[in-house]
Amino acid sequence: MTDWGTPLTDMRKAAPLVQCMTNYVSMNIMANVLLAAGASPAMVHAEEEAAEFAGITSALAINIGTFSGHWLRAMEASARVAGERGIPWVLDPVAVGATSFRNQGSTALLKLSPTIIKGNASEVIALAGIGAGISAKGKGADAVHGVEAAIEPAIELARQSGAVVVATGPVDFVTDGSTHYRIANGHALMPKVTALGCALGGIMGAFAASGTPLLQGTVSALAYYGLAGELAAEGAEGPGSFALRFVDALSQIDAEMLSERAQVTSA
Repeated sequence: MTDWGTPLTDMRKAAPLVQCMTNYVSMNIMANVLLAAGASPAMVHAEEEAAEFAGITSALAINIGTFSGHWLRAMEASARVAGERGIPWVLDPVAVGATSFRNQGSTALLKLSPTIIKGNASEVIALAGIGAGISAKGKGADAVHGVEAAIEPAIELARQSGAVVVATGPVDFVTDGSTHYRIANGHALMPKVTALGCALGGIMGAFAASGTPLLQGTVSALAYYGLAGELAAEGAEGPGSFALRFVDALSQIDAEMLSERAQVTSA
């Protein structure tokens, strides 16, 4: 049985510096989530400095939620530096499939070999389709497909890109193209708080920078994040109190608790 708690311990020992090139909506919560988990966030996205800063980070998290031309140029330059220096980086192709600009930007970033690709089922399906030259349509940042529909596209995307691919949903699916896992931790209130999904990309980056094998660390990050949702829901009166309790829960979970309560199965 895999120990899903050890990657959390490893991440906290490493206290990785995670450069977050994320959208305006998620900056605050992403920073707070990383701090609560035990990592160090840096919200650096300016075209004039982002690539230079990427060279000194432990991990890079790229989220295209509210990007524009100058953001995309900065993201590409930063991803290129990360790749050259062996720094893990996460691509969150928010709402890919919705517009041609998002498709073009996601394709450009995909060509720079992300370490981890994270999206909801619709985003994973769209990105896999675009990568294979197939037209795909999304609906903003919301998923219109279930995770089961994204399994084969996720596996193919992982094989083509070399990345670990994550399709998030009520039960998350993770694959490196040959080994697959499902993670059932989480709570229905999590999608009711804006940017919690975006912040997950930063957590994945932090775990990827810890020295733990990549697939194990990614699965552990998802179980950890979902478990925080379960703990936060205990006594929460709604999305507002849940959000506060979620950040607290991230700091309270330890390796032993995560090992005991991770709901991970081979797929």
